[in-house]
Amino acid sequence: MNGLQCSKYLWLVFNASDTIPPTGDATQHIFDEGHIVGDLAKKLYTDGIQVPFDNFRENLRETKALLEERRILFEPGFLADNIYSRLDILQPANGGEWDIIEVKMSTEVKDEHIADVAFQRFCCEKSGLKIRNCSLIHINNRYIRHGEIDPALLFITEDITEQVSEYVCGMQDQIDYMFALISSAACPEVPVGTYCGSPNPCPVTACAESLPENTILDLYYAGKKKYELYYRGICFIKDIPADYKLTRQQEIQQRCENTSQPHIDKAAIKNFINGMQYPLYFFDFETVSSGVPMFDNSRPYQQIPFQFSVHIMESENTIPVHYGYLADGTGDPRPGLINALKETLGSAGSVVAYNQAFEKRVLEQLGQDFPECKEWTETVIARLVDLLVPFRNFDYYNPQQKGSASLKHVLPAVTGKSYEGLEIAKGDDASLAFLKLMFGDISPEERCGIRENLVKYCGLDTEGMIWIMETLAR
Repeated sequence: MNGLQCSKYLWLVFNASDTIPPTGDATQHIFDEGHIVGDLAKKLYTDGIQVPFDNFRENLRETKALLEERRILFEPGFLADNIYSRLDILQPANGGEWDIIEVKMSTEVKDEHIADVAFQRFCCEKSGLKIRNCSLIHINNRYIRHGEIDPALLFITEDITEQVSEYVCGMQDQIDYMFALISSAACPEVPVGTYCGSPNPCPVTACAESLPENTILDLYYAGKKKYELYYRGICFIKDIPADYKLTRQQEIQQRCENTSQPHIDKAAIKNFINGMQYPLYFFDFETVSSGVPMFDNSRPYQQIPFQFSVHIMESENTIPVHYGYLADGTGDPRPGLINALKETLGSAGSVVAYNQAFEKRVLEQLGQDFPECKEWTETVIARLVDLLVPFRNFDYYNPQQKGSASLKHVLPAVTGKSYEGLEIAKGDDASLAFLKLMFGDISPEERCGIRENLVKYCGLDTEGMIWIMETLAR
C-alpha cells in the first residue's frame, strides 16, 4: 500500500527507514482504534479461532495447522514466494473454498481497500487456497448507540468480489515493479503531488520541507491545477503566466506576492463589522470523535463537544471577559456543556465563530440529540457570525497567510501572535489530550497540567479572534 501511494516512500521504508519520523500520537491513536474496531467485528463470528500473530513464524505455522479444521480464522497469515499477507478474517465456504473478510474503520468502501484485499487474495491463491468471495466490513455511520455496542448494527458488510477480481489481474506486475524498486541502489526522484496526502498523509516530511517558501503549491483553492503548473516548471505564484485564468482571490494573492504588501478592502471589512450586534460572544468548541461511539445517543465519527471558550465584549471599547467549560469525568460531556453554554451566551448579541460551519454543525447535532434544547440551539445558530468571511473573500489578505484562510495562518499574519509555545496547539492534539483525561492512567499532577493546557489552547482561539477583529477595525 505504501508503494501504490509513492515509490519514494516505499524505497525509504526498506533502505532508509531512519529518515521516516516515528509514529506520532495521532497516528498511534488511529492504530489503537483500529484494533478496537477489529475486535468488535470478530464478535460477528462467534465460532472463530484467533491465530497468534505476535510471532511471524508461529502465525504461519498455526495458520497452516488450523486450515485443516475448516473453521473461521482471525488474523491468519500466508507466505508465498516472497510476499506475505495477514488477513482479518478467513471464512470457510462450500467446495473447499474460502471467503476473505476485511475490516476497515471507514464508513464506505474506498479504492485503496480494493487494492489491499486484492493483494490478500493474490497471496492466498499463490499459497494454494481457493478464494470464493471477498467482503469488506465497514462502519455504519447511521448507527446510534444505546447501551452496549451492538456489532450487528455498528457494521455493514459489502461484497467486493468483482472489484477485487479485476484488480488482481495486474497484481504480479505491481509486485515485480516494487521489488525491483526496493532493490535499486538509488532513491527514486518523486516530486510532491496529490498523492502526498492521499489516501493517507505521508510521514516523510523532507519532500515538502525542501521546497522554498511561498511556492505555487500555496495557491488558494487551486486543487490539482497547482501541481500541473508546478510540473510545468512554474515554481512561484508570481511566475504564473498572464494568460492563465485565476479566480479573484488568486489574483489578489498573486498581486500581494509581487508587492509583498497585504490587500485590505476597508469598505468591505467595515460593512462586515457593522453587521455585528453587541454584546459580542467570541465562541469556539473543542470536540472529540470516534469510529465506535463512546456515549449513548451518539453516532460513529460524530463530533462530541467537550469544551468551549467564550470571550464576551459588552460594547466596542470594553475589556473582554472570558468564560470557559471543560468536561470532567468519563461520562457524556454534552449535558454539562449545554447547561454551561446556556448560561454564558445570553439571549442577544452576535455569536462570533471562526469557520462557523463547524460550530453550526455541532449545535445542530446537539439539538437533534437533546430535543429539549433544540429551540435554544436554533436561536444560537441564528446569531452566528463567521469571522472567516473577510478572509475567505480576500477582503483582507496578507502574503504571510500562504494561501490559507485558516485561523492558524491568519492569526500570526494579521496580529503577529501565534500558537507557538503552547503544549497543545492543534485541535487533534486537544482531542487526544481529552481522551487521556477521560481514560488515561495518569497522575493528578498530569491531569491538572492537561486541563490547564486545554484551557489555554481553547482560550487562545477566542482571544485570537478579538485581536483579529481589533486589527480589522483599525
